[in-house]
Amino acid sequence: MRKKSLRVVLARPRGFCAGVVRAVEIVERALERYGAPVYVRHEIVHNKHVVDSLRAKGAIFVEEVDEIPQGAVTIFSAHGVSRRVETDAGLRGLDVIDATCPLVGKVHKEAQRYVEKGFEIALIGHRGHPEVVGTMGQVSGRVHLVSEVEDVSAMAPANPEKLAFVTQTTLSVDDTRHIIDALRDRFPAIVGPDVKDICYATQNRQTAVRLLAKSVDVVLVVGANYSSNSNRLRELAEELGIPGYLIADAGELDLAWLDGVGTVGITAGASAPEELVTGVIDALAVAFDVAVSDLDGIDENVHFKLPAILDDVETGSLRQDDLTPA
Repeated sequence: MRKKSLRVVLARPRGFCAGVVRAVEIVERALERYGAPVYVRHEIVHNKHVVDSLRAKGAIFVEEVDEIPQGAVTIFSAHGVSRRVETDAGLRGLDVIDATCPLVGKVHKEAQRYVEKGFEIALIGHRGHPEVVGTMGQVSGRVHLVSEVEDVSAMAPANPEKLAFVTQTTLSVDDTRHIIDALRDRFPAIVGPDVKDICYATQNRQTAVRLLAKSVDVVLVVGANYSSNSNRLRELAEELGIPGYLIADAGELDLAWLDGVGTVGITAGASAPEELVTGVIDALAVAFDVAVSDLDGIDENVHFKLPAILDDVETGSLRQDDLTPA
């Protein structure tokens, strides 16, 4: 029996952003330089496949630094950490390599600069998200967490004339617009970063889904169910009137979603490796006669420098004599 034809359109950009590429490479290079084990506080990025791959190479993931042996090589995840975590790591004599995404680090610095000028901070972000927890813990002044528009009315800054806002990097301009508008309506003097400071990767992936939704019947988002940006991509497809499904990998694909479907769009969250997208396409090809094409979109050419201590390490190229055990 001849397979039914299915057109697959791939979003561009999709998958790994520069901050994730940098974080994963930091762990891999640290393993090359120091040998296993290398300890990582929190999942380096929000994707089980990435974490399991690094664990197989010798990375040990923990939630708190008190689980790490004194003096061990330790990596902070891409989400960033609080000053308390930094202090605790110092007290344990941990050899720390910071994989905090440079864009997250920029938010930390902006917020602290505002505090040094006497401002309180409105942090737009999801309660409990590791990045938000880290940012709140990096700022020495008062921080108001704003997760929904309704939170704005509950804010009571000491001086409404001295209020600034910053945002979680995995939120796009569209995600934050209504909250920022509500903040400006209630606190006309509020100040904040320029739109260009929003994470490029989050915005670009959402823009790609908007384009994708114009030409497909269903959108599949490859990413972890606890990934903020992956969940938002699925939600955006639904908001645009296109059924959207978030899957961790090909194993979660349900062909029933594609009954009567001629064209399916595929994208991936910023922590999802391309091999998972390939796996989904391969799974579709078992059931359908698949024709794959790439959506016209933004080409990302962003690269972040590695920490200097690892910049001379080329993964897989070191001799055993070059390695320094932790």
